[in-house]
Amino acid sequence: MEGGMSSCVSWIRRPDNRVLVVVGQPTSGAFPPLLEVYSFDAKTTSLSAAPLGMCSMGEEDGDPVGFAVHPSGEDIVCFTTKGCKLFELCDRDLAYKLVAKDLPPLQSVGPQKCLAFSTDGSKLVSGGEDGHLRIIEWPSLKVLLDEPRAHKSFRDMDISLDSEFLVSTSSDGSARIWKINDAAPLISLTRAADEKIECCRFSRDGMRPFLFCTVRKGGKVVTAVWDLSTWNRIGFKGLLRKPISSLSVSLDGKYLALGSSNGDMCIVDVKKMEICHWSKNLHLGTAISSIEFCPSERIVLSTSNQRGAVFTKLNVPADWKEWQIYFLLLALFLGSAVIFYLFHEHSDSFWNFPLGRNQPRRPYVLQDSQLADDQSPW
Repeated sequence: MEGGMSSCVSWIRRPDNRVLVVVGQPTSGAFPPLLEVYSFDAKTTSLSAAPLGMCSMGEEDGDPVGFAVHPSGEDIVCFTTKGCKLFELCDRDLAYKLVAKDLPPLQSVGPQKCLAFSTDGSKLVSGGEDGHLRIIEWPSLKVLLDEPRAHKSFRDMDISLDSEFLVSTSSDGSARIWKINDAAPLISLTRAADEKIECCRFSRDGMRPFLFCTVRKGGKVVTAVWDLSTWNRIGFKGLLRKPISSLSVSLDGKYLALGSSNGDMCIVDVKKMEICHWSKNLHLGTAISSIEFCPSERIVLSTSNQRGAVFTKLNVPADWKEWQIYFLLLALFLGSAVIFYLFHEHSDSFWNFPLGRNQPRRPYVLQDSQLADDQSPW
């Protein structure tokens, strides 16, 4: 995919935990826009030679810009230069097929800047270039919130791990928090007059909830952290120190990815807030438009207009696999059983312990044969 014509790419995690990739191809000459689904090989960090399934779009639909993939991996919403299209990914014996379906609330709403499903998959949220915010119940497609003046124009957006909060940032540097279930604004994040809040992501480790935002003040850029219990800024740190064009958090919340406007990318250890991986000039001096962590491996997918999609294997400590954890637990159990057995076999019983200096003599126990020979009550 590197250097290809793809305009947008995203991961798909299927119910069987198989990882796929959906690719959007723009109009090319007489060929209309096209969506393709590929398998992904984590060892070679490459896609399959041929797509597993594809679907052509009409020229009236516009060119693909980005995707929102449902957590189930079965529904894919593609937002285009003209609106949004819904596709269902069906498979039978690993034969995949993209089926176009109606999406009335977002059919012809114009260009969208942000689109995302909630973590539990019950909501779909869209933010338009015109500043229009929509929260849609899934899969009923009931519109829960239709706010045409949410922002001047959307810059970025994210949904919290518990699907309770939505954070959105504007092109004018402001940021707002929304209560998704109430379909209403909650608070605006405080900032100085010369500060602009740009990219935003919620923490994902399931521990103390935080909100990460990149904040630009003049020529300086920092990554700031807000506490969700008070919505107060509790700290900041200069990491990439360049204008940030994209931000992402791994699914387990351990790592933060920042992409710059000149094609650099860094990976940050969230626990230490220190850079643990650098990829300089990854996109040849062009802005990284999106970054997304692989659902199952320490691999990052990044995209840009010039270089297309790039897969990067991260130089970070390897995670424990599920089978390794079970093997360790089994080894501990067997080790404990062996130690208990050896202790039992090589230790004396209670009655055979040697007598101490002040220990009373052990009681004399009559055997059955002695009771048989001596029948005297005395």
